[in-house]
Amino acid sequence: MRMRALVTCVYEDADVARAIASALRPDNLQAPEGVRVATTTRGRRVTTTLEVEGKMETLLATLDDLLFCTSTAEDVI
Repeated sequence: MRMRALVTCVYEDADVARAIASALRPDNLQAPEGVRVATTTRGRRVTTTLEVEGKMETLLATLDDLLFCTSTAEDVI
């Protein structure tokens, strides 16, 4: 089954959004087989698209990882 999720976070300014997106980029490169992760910024918005070919559990685990990494980046900034 093919599934897709879109997560958008809005920050106080574009510099913070770029820093968050930059912190998430390594996850985009190390996605397991069947998982595609793409993060973009536009102004104050950071948008991540997840595409999973496989099980619902894989999508949920990937979303959980994305949100954890986003929260960690926010705490550091």
